[in-house]
Amino acid sequence: MSKDLKVRLDKWLWAARFFKTRALAKKAIEGGKVHYDGQRSKCSKIVEIGAMLKLRQGWDEPIVEIIALSEKRAGAPQAVLLYSETQASIEKRSNDAQQRKILKITDLTPKGKPDKRSRRQIQKTKDLLLTDQ
Repeated sequence: MSKDLKVRLDKWLWAARFFKTRALAKKAIEGGKVHYDGQRSKCSKIVEIGAMLKLRQGWDEPIVEIIALSEKRAGAPQAVLLYSETQASIEKRSNDAQQRKILKITDLTPKGKPDKRSRRQIQKTKDLLLTDQ
């Protein structure tokens, strides 16, 4: 963890254990799920201490500040030392988690082909959305 290191964004995300592999980090960056100082960036972006990252991971969107650089992936206790999450982000994530728990939203992905009743409900919803516009 040195200050004069030049570390790529995808490598830093991997070292900080936000993603399991660099390939997944690269895919997330290219897909627009990672914003560096409020803007989309490339995988080869050289990260700097003090920069803010917004990551979209599933339901959550943590906002973290880079406080150290590392090219090597270490254990979770060392990885946590590379960044600090903003207080607003922590509060928002906990509020969102509580809301999901209240609404019991866990998995919205369909479990297969919809049956006749489900298809009718889907079509009815689509019709309502189209008439509102």
